Amino acid sequence: MSFSIAGKTAIVTGAANGIGLAIGRKFAEAGANVMFADMDEKRLVEELGEQADEGNVRYFAGDLRERLTIANLLSATLDAFDQVDVLVNGARQVIRSEPLNADDESVATLLNQNLMPALRLSQVVSKRMIKQSEGQEEGPAGSIINLSSIAARRTHPDLMAYSVSSAALDQMTRSLAVTLAPHRIRVNSIAFGSVMSASLKSTLKENHGFREDIENHTPLSRIAAPTELAETAQFLACDGSGFMTGQILTVDGGRTLLDPVAAPAH
Repeated sequence: MSFSIAGKTAIVTGAANGIGLAIGRKFAEAGANVMFADMDEKRLVEELGEQADEGNVRYFAGDLRERLTIANLLSATLDAFDQVDVLVNGARQVIRSEPLNADDESVATLLNQNLMPALRLSQVVSKRMIKQSEGQEEGPAGSIINLSSIAARRTHPDLMAYSVSSAALDQMTRSLAVTLAPHRIRVNSIAFGSVMSASLKSTLKENHGFREDIENHTPLSRIAAPTELAETAQFLACDGSGFMTGQILTVDGGRTLLDPVAAPAH
């Protein structure tokens, strides 16, 4: 069984910081060609430094809520590397919700931010993967990896919008997995608990007691590093996970083994 992704080409969104950046770097270090995509061009250049636009690393800046931007991202990836084998939908946002406030548009905002770009990008990239595999009767044609959250399965009213968008992403994962299976394209999701993402870092700065609360509700008693999710993403990208599709892999330090409703879910 091989866990190598050397020579594969991956698009990673949300790649200017946190989890997406860690996944992109891990893939590049493992020998994959990587297109780092994010809205924040300045941050992409700062993080990638001299790596940007040379060797096996490229970057693309744009708003993936726009259909034209999605098409341009795929075109830029093909121009640079001629193919695409792996897609990591890592762009995500967390905002607080007010479930009983009729004027609260947070659900619509997060569906538009966390779900629709992932769906549209998966659609165009999977069509390219299908085209690339024409004439091949066996072997992997592609892997799509979505970054979700255990919030999809937990109840935390202040995170209702994030929970709804995460649950929708999980169902999208299952639906696309069945649809794309005949084309030998696998679709899986990583549902993570507390990982030191950019959004969590910001939350911890604002609420000094939040870290202790998270650790007390996590059996492994710590917050994960983004590199730990990158390892999981590499596994899902490699041929060693070739018989896995439609799965929601939980990486949460044991959080979902406990039951308290009010436990923070991100």
